[in-house]
Amino acid sequence: MTLPPLTIVLASPRGFCAGVDRAILIVEAAIAKYGAPVYVRHEIVHNRFVVDSLKAKGAVFVDELSEVPDGVPVVFSAHGVPKSVPTAAEARGLSYLDATCPLVTKVHREAEAHHAFGRQIIMIGHKGHPEVIGTMGQVPEGAVMLVESAADAEAVQPAHPDHLAYITQTTLSVDDAAAIVAVLTRRFPSIVGPKKDDICYATTNRQNAVKTIAARCDAVMVIGAPNSSNSKRLVEVAAREGCAKSLLVQRAPEIDWASLAGISRLGITAGASAPEVLVEEVIDAARAHFAVTIEEVKVTDETIAFKLPQQLLD
Repeated sequence: MTLPPLTIVLASPRGFCAGVDRAILIVEAAIAKYGAPVYVRHEIVHNRFVVDSLKAKGAVFVDELSEVPDGVPVVFSAHGVPKSVPTAAEARGLSYLDATCPLVTKVHREAEAHHAFGRQIIMIGHKGHPEVIGTMGQVPEGAVMLVESAADAEAVQPAHPDHLAYITQTTLSVDDAAAIVAVLTRRFPSIVGPKKDDICYATTNRQNAVKTIAARCDAVMVIGAPNSSNSKRLVEVAAREGCAKSLLVQRAPEIDWASLAGISRLGITAGASAPEVLVEEVIDAARAHFAVTIEEVKVTDETIAFKLPQQLLD
């Protein structure tokens, strides 16, 4: 049987970013240095394949510090934690490693600085996301107001409208965040923003790559987890850029290939916490249904890398 032709358009950059690489390396290095088990508070990154791979090496994932036994190291996830978490670890005498992405830490420091200057803070982000919880937890409760949409920005009523600052979650839609910032700056002309955009380079680059390929594809497939903010934003960006069939998948076995019958160009990308091996898995699965040709579209090169914590380098 002759297979129908399919051009897979690979968006680049895609997949792991420097913060995710660093977080995974921290867990692996901690296991190598201290021996298993090493406990990790929350998923180190939002990807089940990565979490399961680290479990197999000796990592134990827990929801709260109360589940960590005395005398073993604990790692905090790449999304960051409220200040109360390391404080609680220190009170118990727990050895901890902070795998918070340095670009998230940058936003933490911004929140602290704004609070120190007496500014009321508006955070643009998604309620309940670990990064938002961690960032809001850098300052006293009530110091940060959360807005999730342009409508929220139109409705928010700060107590000190002439003494405001805004910060953002690092994994937002660039376009959505810009629309919210536009509302805030119109309503509050003196509001202070970050000197450099809080949305991280990897989120921006992956969205730009999807924007480049979406209109020329019959479908766009984003490989990532349903609890991954940056992966879900990629699906939204693809749809907004003109690709009506935009979908999120975690692994190749869950793909409904029948729903893709008749397409000739399939765009593929991966969220910042999805490893390249999952992209390769999807491409291999596609070869069972199509005669595949690969086309890669690169919008930029990424060269950023982050150092491991000093205690793992000693």
